[in-house]
Amino acid sequence: MSEIAIIQTPDAPAAIGPYSQATVAGGFVFTAGQIALDPVTGVLVGDGVAAQTERVFRNLTAILEAAGVSLASVVKTTVFLNDMNDFGEMNEVYARFFGDHRPARSTVEAARLPKDALVEIECVAALQA
Repeated sequence: MSEIAIIQTPDAPAAIGPYSQATVAGGFVFTAGQIALDPVTGVLVGDGVAAQTERVFRNLTAILEAAGVSLASVVKTTVFLNDMNDFGEMNEVYARFFGDHRPARSTVEAARLPKDALVEIECVAALQA
């Protein structure tokens, strides 16, 4: 059985429950779902889904960098939206952050997200992309 390493960085919001920002196991980085929390204040930022998605990607980027990888290493994402009608706005920001990189993705509508966020995203990244 491989060891599990815990990833923790002050450049992303601290976990708001009994979990880690990310774990590394079996050659992959698994992030916890990230919402649009400011890492310094812990307050939800952004009035709309585009602004919240932007903050989510800044948080994910910080966590991935703490694990020694980047968005270019991501192989799978899961996007949770409070309202599927926000898909287009979220997708524009998503596409900007990933550029030509196209990880596999699932997108689902959730009845309610932590702190009433509009979007939450988690990802899996390969340690050697």
